[in-house]
Amino acid sequence: MELYEELKERGLIAQVTDEERIRDLINNGKATFYIGFDPTADSLHVGHFMTLVLMKRLQLAGNKPIALIGGGTGMIGDPSGRSDMRKMLTVDDINHNCECFKKQMERFIDFSDGKALMVNNADWLRNLNYIDLLRDVGACFSVNRMLTAECYKSRMERGLSFLEFNYMIMQSYDFYQLFIKYGCNLQFGGDDQWSNMLAGTELIRRKLGKDASALTINLLLNSEGKKMGKTQSGAVWLDKNKTTPFEFYQYWRNIDDADVIKCIKMLTFIPLEEIKKMEHFEGAELNEAKKILAYELTKMVHGEDEAKLAQDTALSLFNKGDAANMPTVSLSEEDFVDNNIDILTLLVKTNLVTSKSEARRAVEQGGVMLENEKVTDVKKVISKIEFSNGVILKKGKKNFVKVNLK
Repeated sequence: MELYEELKERGLIAQVTDEERIRDLINNGKATFYIGFDPTADSLHVGHFMTLVLMKRLQLAGNKPIALIGGGTGMIGDPSGRSDMRKMLTVDDINHNCECFKKQMERFIDFSDGKALMVNNADWLRNLNYIDLLRDVGACFSVNRMLTAECYKSRMERGLSFLEFNYMIMQSYDFYQLFIKYGCNLQFGGDDQWSNMLAGTELIRRKLGKDASALTINLLLNSEGKKMGKTQSGAVWLDKNKTTPFEFYQYWRNIDDADVIKCIKMLTFIPLEEIKKMEHFEGAELNEAKKILAYELTKMVHGEDEAKLAQDTALSLFNKGDAANMPTVSLSEEDFVDNNIDILTLLVKTNLVTSKSEARRAVEQGGVMLENEKVTDVKKVISKIEFSNGVILKKGKKNFVKVNLK
């Protein structure tokens, strides 16, 4: 099976503009493609990880990735899929986040000897002259057509700022610049980016002629990443200081049964022939598939040693109750009131739940244990002295944390 067909079989491709040309480029290693990353945080998360795995697949087949860091577009914010305006970041914040992204990407993509490029659109966007941009690019965009884009339609009733309205123009200009500077002939994105991607293709054709080799490809990848890259406590980060290797392993170990095979297809390099054998797994067999998924992805992100340690920790923890390598949360003096902390506050502090109402439900449903004893009283308090040697707090069957004092 050639690569393009494999990408379709793995469920990565949702829509394309010219399948025959795209198939030829990808299968023959002739694609120079870009995917954008908006630096809204100082770490990549699982949604980005899915994109990086795709880039790695394509690079291994001889194609050339361009990782576009949005140091310029990040100053505006993408309205796609959002119900309100994104928080405005400072230039220093954006530059710091861009540097963090670069370090993490280098673990997945081979940038040596020009095999891949890492580019920051701040290089051409931040110094643009507004009048020149309007004259050069503005005439290529129809406001009527822009307002029909889903990314804008969904925001019109709640309010769409003129700042965000410009995002489509900026993203289109990115593709135009990458096409001119680096011969970029393909752009990838999630399904919420389709309107922006088509606008980029149209800009190139308007500026350079309809025969310009500008293609767009739309992948379901990013939208899946947004869904699977979140837990009740927030994002699943690739930075081990934000999400430990054990927590990363446990996230994949505990995903819904319905997502297991889909994730193995999309995110691992396990041959499709082997994955097909897993498609009818149930019960204990499906549980083993989850372990395979968790190990493979942890190895890819944090290395084999960390993956093995996370796997061994999970085994010893759940089979023997060994908490040696369990995730740890340290409480400070400010967390206690009169040297006590109540169980609902403790559950929130340890990120086992996101709110006290969720904590209350967990206790009332019998899903909380403290040092192997079920907690049944939502008003239960624990004294500070009990945390001197650390206590194990558990929610549900598989969520553990060791709590001690700073």
